Amino acid sequence: MKDKKVIAIVGMAGSGKTEVVKKIQEKYSVPKVYFGEVTFDEIKKREIEVNYENERIVRESLRAEHGMGVYAKFSVPKIKKLLESSLVVLAESLYSWDEYKIMKKEFGDNFIVIAVYASPNTRFERLKKRIKERPIADWQEFKTRDWTEIEGTQKGGPIAMADFMIINESTKENFQEKIIELFDKLI
Repeated sequence: MKDKKVIAIVGMAGSGKTEVVKKIQEKYSVPKVYFGEVTFDEIKKREIEVNYENERIVRESLRAEHGMGVYAKFSVPKIKKLLESSLVVLAESLYSWDEYKIMKKEFGDNFIVIAVYASPNTRFERLKKRIKERPIADWQEFKTRDWTEIEGTQKGGPIAMADFMIINESTKENFQEKIIELFDKLI
C-alpha cells in the first residue's frame, strides 16, 4: 500500500466535483468508487423505483441502520479491490465526517482529500442550469439543500480537513488546468 493513493473529491453541490472526477479519469485512466452506488444497490435490492424520493428514503434508512459512515464502510472493499491493480483510486461523493474518519483509519496517509470550492452564488447559478440532475428551482431551495448537506450529512468536516483545495470560480478551461496541475503533482 506504500505507493498507493485513495483520493477523495469533496465539496458542496455545484462546486465542480464531478468535473474533477471526469477530467482525472479521462487524462489518467484512474478508476473510481462512487459512494452513492450503495444507495442504488439498495434500491435494486428492495426492488423499488429509482427516483429522488426513494433515494432519500434509502439513504436515511441506511444511515439509521448502519451509522453515518455506512457509505465508506460499504465502499472500502471496492476500493481495496481496485487498489490490487491500480496505484490510485478516486473516491467520489464522500460526504460525512464519519466516512472521512473511516477512510483515514483504513488508508492512513495514503488517503488524500481534495476540496473543490465555489461560492454559493456561483454554485446556485450552476445548479439552476442543470437539466438532468435535479436542478435547483430557487434560492430558498438552494439554501435548504446546502444546510441539509452541512448539518444532515456532516459535509463540512471533510471539506475543512482537505489536504488540497481547488477554487472553481473561473472558466471551465481554467478549472481543468488547475485539476491537471494538482494531479500531476499527486500521481
